[in-house]
Amino acid sequence: MKLNIKLDELLKKEGLTQKQLHEMTGIRTAAISELFNNQRKSINREHIEKIATALNIKDINEIIELHEETDSK
Repeated sequence: MKLNIKLDELLKKEGLTQKQLHEMTGIRTAAISELFNNQRKSINREHIEKIATALNIKDINEIIELHEETDSK
């Protein structure tokens, strides 16, 4: 299973940039970029809460999804 942060979809939907999200949440731009590109090895719960609050998200499934990994070999 693979955890996917759907930050790219959320920002497109809201018409926001990563920099704007940084300004709204106070989360470091590097951390936002890593979440956006699904490169974070661990997820800070506080970051998810700040993003949910800033984007008025009530359902965690709008931010995070779990899906089966496909074998790329």
